[in-house]
Amino acid sequence: MGGSDLDEERLLRRVARADLDAFDELYRRTSPWLAVRLRRRCSDDGIVAEVLQDTYLTVWRAAGSFTGLRQSGGADAPGGTAVGWIWTIAARRLVDALRRRSRLREVPAEVLPERSTPAAEDEALAGSIGLELGAALDSLAPELRAVLAAMVLDGLSVRETSILLGLPEGTVKSRARRARTALREALT
Repeated sequence: MGGSDLDEERLLRRVARADLDAFDELYRRTSPWLAVRLRRRCSDDGIVAEVLQDTYLTVWRAAGSFTGLRQSGGADAPGGTAVGWIWTIAARRLVDALRRRSRLREVPAEVLPERSTPAAEDEALAGSIGLELGAALDSLAPELRAVLAAMVLDGLSVRETSILLGLPEGTVKSRARRARTALREALT
């Protein structure tokens, strides 16, 4: 998306003025990329569709709060670009959806839809470093898995993970520590 960041920023500013054509164009440009990125984190198409809808509803409503490149410290700052801002919203919505789903785990299995395919990153991890680690990753709570995925798979720092997931840095650190401990215990 690099070269068109300013184009998306302009579209976002037009969306803030309730320009439906700009919103349609922004959606056309960013939703395929966003859907792929969400599917890397969650294989449930229903959740991905819900998160996409929630994300773009938020974009429509909150476009005026986007501060852009100049105020956020440059293009390398997380969330400093229009697509970074949209991804931050989507990541927060995904974490919320996964939390809701984890609360439903007490519901009998026949009520919940079965997971048809594993997430691509889970599949890659399981294939490259063994079934034991894949099973250990699957056993983690969604909020721990989200922190671990952001820090290990995406290579984000604690601060960037904090921004991406909308969590305090201390929470990110403690969840990362809990995830590592749980993985270590599951693998021994």
